[in-house]
Amino acid sequence: MRYRLADDAKPQITLLLVATLVTIALWFVPYADYLLYPIRLFVTFIHEGSHALTGLLTGGSVHSLTIGADGSGAVYSVPSGWFGAILTSSAGYLGTTAFGVMLLFLIRRAVAAKRVLLASAGFVGLMTLFFGVLSPIFNIFSLQVGFSNLLFTIVAGAILTGGLFALGKYASIKTANFAVAFLAVQCLLNSLQDLTTLFFINAPFAGSEIGNDAVNMAQATGIPAFGWVIIWIGISMLMISIGLRFYAVSRKGKQNDLPFED
Repeated sequence: MRYRLADDAKPQITLLLVATLVTIALWFVPYADYLLYPIRLFVTFIHEGSHALTGLLTGGSVHSLTIGADGSGAVYSVPSGWFGAILTSSAGYLGTTAFGVMLLFLIRRAVAAKRVLLASAGFVGLMTLFFGVLSPIFNIFSLQVGFSNLLFTIVAGAILTGGLFALGKYASIKTANFAVAFLAVQCLLNSLQDLTTLFFINAPFAGSEIGNDAVNMAQATGIPAFGWVIIWIGISMLMISIGLRFYAVSRKGKQNDLPFED
């Protein structure tokens, strides 16, 4: 099967490359972490929200979702059976990658960037409301997190929801397009970066006793945590490869409808 770069993909390719270069450049800028801090919290919301949704959809119960001030996060849930536990533990990293790939898909399908931003605001808002507020209230006697963690989650969720809503409502088309591309890049790169960190944490002879999703998988399946990290990296790379191919190429022929035209 022969493929080539689609003519109508060239504007989006440029947009994606610029967003990627900006992201990489910020890695080398002093104190740029402060600029990217809201994005880091957004990616954590996607990661933890994927855990929570998967746990709920597989028949489990979610007691709380919290985001830490350091960008970490945690979901406390009771899975429904062995298979539900596996899916829930795998959902964080793979869900973040899938979200980034989905943003690429929506850009390529010429879905209005403002709608994507409003939908993202809705997602963060719902995760905050249901799993950061209501679930802890209903499970108050079995909570394993402190009030300060819940308070920070609510405040961070509200600010992110408001910021994404403002972008979707008031930003120019070009700004909204770049924001969606930037969020997609951040989700994909942060997911791979976090998996790389997890790789070294769970590497043989590392001697780490840090609890994480891979350790949960090891306890549920007997397969070493290091092995699960490799599996997740492989699946993530496959998803990204498929997403980029869909984003950038088409079968022989030309599409005449250029997306994102003012």
